[in-house]
Amino acid sequence: MIKLKNLKRSFRTENVETLAINDVSLHIRENEFVAIMGPSGCGKSTLLNTLGLLDQPSSGSYMFGGYEVSKLSDDQRAQIRKGNLGFIFQNFNLIDTLTVFENVELPLLFMKVPKHERKQKVEAVLERMKIGHRAKHYPQQLSGGQQQRVAIARAVVTSPKVILADEPTGNLDSKNGQEVMNLLSELSQEGATIVMVTHSDYDAQFAHRIINLFDGKIVSETMNEPVEMKTEMLN
Repeated sequence: MIKLKNLKRSFRTENVETLAINDVSLHIRENEFVAIMGPSGCGKSTLLNTLGLLDQPSSGSYMFGGYEVSKLSDDQRAQIRKGNLGFIFQNFNLIDTLTVFENVELPLLFMKVPKHERKQKVEAVLERMKIGHRAKHYPQQLSGGQQQRVAIARAVVTSPKVILADEPTGNLDSKNGQEVMNLLSELSQEGATIVMVTHSDYDAQFAHRIINLFDGKIVSETMNEPVEMKTEMLN
């Protein structure tokens, strides 16, 4: 699904060049749940943004679904993101002036999905996330846990090939955090490919594989027990 080879991403100021991603080679398989960990400033979010085609690498190869995407233009990257990538953010990134229904519908509008089909898809995913009764509410009328459920619904409504999650429980209490991780675990068991950046050892235990970064480099990889077993243990 995703193959990186000798990937680098550097940032320059007048006198200093910083390598946020330093010669990273990585293979993420279809249906795999991967957690990326490491201290603040180690390159986790930069790597996730690069995987999500929000940022362009300075050098190296990035194969997505068998296609080289490292040198694409902004418009070309945007086209690939549609329907292929779903994003979940720590701060939810919902639009306050849109209702829950409208927030979740937004990716389908960009894909020009017909109105009747949009309605069916949005209603189905909101029910799946147990937030259907809040469809007409606005984000500021919801709890943090509810807002993250809406954000997950928006991420998966297009049935993307890959879900990218950046600290998905970072702004939640432990109860809501566990509910969000159980949702991600369910999506993984149903075949979703998930790449999650996290500081949480607890959250990382839901993943099939844990990758540790330091100074922009992969320093270790650990295979986990099957996520189904972890979910059973935590319920």
